[in-house]
Amino acid sequence: MNYASEAIRPDFESLNRLVVAQLHSDVGLVENIGQYIVEGGGKRLRPLLCLLCARALGYSGERHVELATVIEFLHTATLLHDDVVDVSALRRGRPTANSHFGNASTVLVGDFIYSRAFQLLVGLGNIELLRLIADTTNQIAEGEVEQLARAGDPATTEEQYLEVIRKKTAVLFAAACKGAAILAEADPERQEAMGQFGLNLGLAFQIIDDVLDYEGDPDVMGKNLGDDLAEGKSTLPLIRAMVAGSAEQAASVRAAILDKNVARLPEVLEIIHQTGALDYARTRAVHFRDAALAALSGLHGGAFGANLRAIAESSAGRKA
Repeated sequence: MNYASEAIRPDFESLNRLVVAQLHSDVGLVENIGQYIVEGGGKRLRPLLCLLCARALGYSGERHVELATVIEFLHTATLLHDDVVDVSALRRGRPTANSHFGNASTVLVGDFIYSRAFQLLVGLGNIELLRLIADTTNQIAEGEVEQLARAGDPATTEEQYLEVIRKKTAVLFAAACKGAAILAEADPERQEAMGQFGLNLGLAFQIIDDVLDYEGDPDVMGKNLGDDLAEGKSTLPLIRAMVAGSAEQAASVRAAILDKNVARLPEVLEIIHQTGALDYARTRAVHFRDAALAALSGLHGGAFGANLRAIAESSAGRKA
């Protein structure tokens, strides 16, 4: 899905050029993996939100492109490390960097990209932005560790699940939007509102990602159905199925999570559908989508504001 409007296209193209330029290294393997990542595509939604928020708030400079690149690099480094931790073999329809280049190289290049993000951030010379991104990166790391600790744990509650996805996913959306507001020198209330917009949008996106793991089109998503089950992740569809299902159904889902057994996917899918778990998860995504839209109240921003609203409105109904 292409989220960028024509109004933001020049900034988005500048972002793509800077991403490529900042992945340059005299170390050949860094260049190779960096180029592999760039060629892999991706929506670049988080940096796009940063660009749009800055322009919607009246920012007229060009340094928002650097901040958006910081956001993209943090996201990319996180994905590289995630794929190693999750032993993932496929992302966006092609082999992951770790399956192509090996785990050690992928982790180290992920570290390079993290550090390059902070080099760019320091260059912006804004201590408030530096504090925001440092705190965000710390929360992402906590979320990833917490998710790992909960792998194979069918006792995970909805509240615990939401806290994990807030840290591992939503806080970077929030930082992209609030960071843009800081750069645009918006008032504190608007900065907070933009952070809330990003946070709630990130929650909606992650919940739908977790829904799509059980009903999406693998060719469209670029990954296999049931990957979360194979990793023992108690995502919202499974949590709801255990709450809403019979004792026998709940026991079957618990066993599949404990065993991290994707061979039980057909049985789990049947239970998810019988219990209405996917519909429930979608209603939760709609709740966060609506909260994101409410946070934009009072923001006009012309075509840029309209683009932000369009992204939010599509977040709970997307198919990829």
